[in-house]
Amino acid sequence: MTDTLRPVDTAVLDAAPTASGSPQKLKRSIGIVGGTLLTLSCVTPASTLFVVVPDLFSSLGTATALTIAIGSLLCIAVAFCYSELGTLIPSAGGEYAMVSTLAGRLAGWLVFVLSLLVVMIVPPVIAMGTADYLAPIVHLNPSMAGAGVMLLATLAGLLDLRANAWITGVFLVLEVIAAGVVAVLGFTHSQRGAGSLVSMQVADSGGHTDTVTAMLVVSGLAIALFVTQGFSTAVYLSEELENPRRNVARTVLATLAISTVIILVPVVAITLGASDLSTLTGGDISSMVTAWSNSAVGTFVSLCVALAIINAGIVMVIQNSRVLFASARDKAWPEPVNKGLARLGRFGSPWVATLIVGVPGALLCFVNLDTLYGVTGVSVTGMYLLVAVAALLSRRGKHAHTSAWRMPLWPAMPVLLIAVLAYILSQQDTTYLLWTGGITAVATLYWAFYLRPRRETRWLVSIPEDTQA
Repeated sequence: MTDTLRPVDTAVLDAAPTASGSPQKLKRSIGIVGGTLLTLSCVTPASTLFVVVPDLFSSLGTATALTIAIGSLLCIAVAFCYSELGTLIPSAGGEYAMVSTLAGRLAGWLVFVLSLLVVMIVPPVIAMGTADYLAPIVHLNPSMAGAGVMLLATLAGLLDLRANAWITGVFLVLEVIAAGVVAVLGFTHSQRGAGSLVSMQVADSGGHTDTVTAMLVVSGLAIALFVTQGFSTAVYLSEELENPRRNVARTVLATLAISTVIILVPVVAITLGASDLSTLTGGDISSMVTAWSNSAVGTFVSLCVALAIINAGIVMVIQNSRVLFASARDKAWPEPVNKGLARLGRFGSPWVATLIVGVPGALLCFVNLDTLYGVTGVSVTGMYLLVAVAALLSRRGKHAHTSAWRMPLWPAMPVLLIAVLAYILSQQDTTYLLWTGGITAVATLYWAFYLRPRRETRWLVSIPEDTQA
């Protein structure tokens, strides 16, 4: 228990050294605009709207918009925690660096494992949706299309981060246009009033109307939290953001606000504009768009979504490779693995870590990942819970006097968040809880038998030297 609750000393950066003997460092090459573009692209609003939200429509019907709105409100408290911790502990390790430093090494290790679950599962799941939205032009096997997207994203991830910020920025504009078209068409073809947004109705398999219970809404909050989860990317990019003490918080909060609008407004429009409850529950947004307009508009929206999915793949590979890079720099693995993952390529990107994220992601596209949506929801909720615990401990000792962005209403905000997230976890499907719990148990054994006995040489959380002032 002491390993969980006792803050650890922050180590100086200790990655694989260069030829001159100095440690490897990521370059500070992007400002708040580039960071926001990359972070928004990781939220990938259009991909979320067209790939994840239809699953919520199928189980929550007219209560989908309400559930996402509640999840977005909870994410404000989460974003406050990320903003404070991200400026206090600006590391490419993201959640695990923050939690390790403030709540102890074991807690940080478990956060790392939960984040690794999320970052390995989500990209291929979203990538496999590409085939559906390329269907108006060409029919592809979903697994093959998803694997192609993951390999393309891997190649892009090997480039300079500034170049990727502009690439993803162009794609982001297209996906925002697609979401805007859906919103305008939905509102202009409204079939029901605003009261339907709280009517809590869903159609069953036979087309009959059922009532959505409050417990179903609470259960759906795990996925609703995942809908805007990508705002945390700003923390992973903190080592490459200029002036992280200021720009991390601005990027996190701006991204959450923008992504919530881009996702929630079209969801409201779809709920109001669907021709009937069965159509809404079916969640086929492309067909709704075609019915509201014509096939040409439907094809345009579908292509924009396909580009958005590719965009999401690029940014997720970038984010996830930084997590592995940081874990190697912090000595999480046997030394040969650490040296490989910490290698930087000619463009300043961690190329070995990028390949390890991208290539297995392509292979996962050939695996049945249906149940892993539930595992992802549980993992995200558990990760947020541990981040909230770290935020509750963020003003102890020397950290109380460190220059950082500070959240309002502390400590009430993290305490309330901990209570709500614990309740949401308690309402999740037992199967998903067991899968996630089993993986966490294996990770704990790795900690107990490998990392903890080598505590002087392994899992040494580091913050880049030029951000410790």
